[in-house]
Amino acid sequence: MKRLLSMAAWAVLCLTLAQCTPKTRPDTRTRVIVTSDGEIDDECSMVRFMLYMNEWDVEGIVTSSSQYHWHGHRWAGDDWMEPYLEAYAQVYPNLIRHDSRYPTPEYVRSITKLGNVETEGEMDQVTAGSELIARVLLDETDDRPVWLQAWGGTNTIARALRTIEETHPEKMDYVAAKARLFCIWEQDSTYQAYIRPVWGKIKTIISDQFVAYDYFWPYYNIPVEDSRYFGAEWMKENILEGHGPLCGAYKALEDGAFRSEGDSPSYFYAIPTGLSDLEHPDWGNWGGRYVNVRENQWLDPVPEADYVYPEGRYYTRSAWGRARLDPLRKAGIYDDPLIYEYLQDILRWLPDVQNDFAARADWCVKSFEEANHAPVIDPAAPQTVRAKAGDTVSLAVRASDPDRDALSYDWWYYAAPGSYPGSCEVPDAARATTSVRIPADAASGQTLHFICTVRDGGTPQLTRYKRIVVEIE
Repeated sequence: MKRLLSMAAWAVLCLTLAQCTPKTRPDTRTRVIVTSDGEIDDECSMVRFMLYMNEWDVEGIVTSSSQYHWHGHRWAGDDWMEPYLEAYAQVYPNLIRHDSRYPTPEYVRSITKLGNVETEGEMDQVTAGSELIARVLLDETDDRPVWLQAWGGTNTIARALRTIEETHPEKMDYVAAKARLFCIWEQDSTYQAYIRPVWGKIKTIISDQFVAYDYFWPYYNIPVEDSRYFGAEWMKENILEGHGPLCGAYKALEDGAFRSEGDSPSYFYAIPTGLSDLEHPDWGNWGGRYVNVRENQWLDPVPEADYVYPEGRYYTRSAWGRARLDPLRKAGIYDDPLIYEYLQDILRWLPDVQNDFAARADWCVKSFEEANHAPVIDPAAPQTVRAKAGDTVSLAVRASDPDRDALSYDWWYYAAPGSYPGSCEVPDAARATTSVRIPADAASGQTLHFICTVRDGGTPQLTRYKRIVVEIE
């Protein structure tokens, strides 16, 4: 008869598994490499990012430069990550009480590298950071896509790709099929000068939602019930005070209010909430929603029917949101309806995103029993179904809660990512299982998206989702 492990032995085994690096066991999580210029909003983004490292296979944290920061120009220092690495190490023993997949502090330190930082857009020098990126992309033992998140310039990523072009040209197609690029603006010229013309097959998202999360939140016409999530009272209670050294290192404004996390949409996009298949940027999730503008390039949908996207660089001067917002701010206009519509692809999720952040902050200091954890959605149900106009389609979600909290359900029709131009009512929306009648005028090839928001009864209240896409035959 097999002997059962004692509780002590089981605890040792779990800790041992938790300390394994992602390379020592099979992993189905999204692979992520961050490049950052260490700007103050990047530091805020990094605190939250570290609280989500259990959700991804993090393979690199690389310091790069940008149009705003490089050696000798408003530089945070080559070692700007050090306080965050140390703070993560201090809260790690408590974080693994909530999820053993958090990477060890030793592993995180081993993948934190210095990239190309001498000047804006410098990509001539081979650096430790560029070598790490190239090594991960060339490794044929793991074919999972690698999401390269450019929080600053793309120059270190460009250097890595050039190294691959120079040393392994026969692998360029393999690497291009494997790499995914998510840029918060083009913060130097290297995407246009090198990556796009040479590596145009790489799927690339370039986000202007830098302005949504959320440099100018006091100036938007955000509903009061939502703007409180950025206020000093909420931030102090839920993040800054009494939540350990990592959250204590978060660089809020002097009064404690939310400063900005311009780069967080790049990894919000990869958080597995149930909202999105990452290969569909047009579906929309916590990281925004994007449209295919040209080739493999995806940009923000703009609420102007006659808008023409710039052919070249998409950044401070040319990105629609910032270009529209700056003169309005200078004129004291804070309730522009087009700006508000533009930002909805991220701000619609604001309470859910911030409550999730607050729960992760609790994980730094509380036991599993004292903290809240998100509902778990059963992935077995199909995400895509086919139907004809006039058909009745069943919508169903199966969910459980790790804390045995009661769950509530809310089905709704998400019109923006679908191609059917009309509306569609969901009856009995507060039930886990309901049905919807497809409009009689839906045409073959059109799609309709239905979301079930599943909320728990814990504190802070946490949310996950089920999306069902109906394709019209």
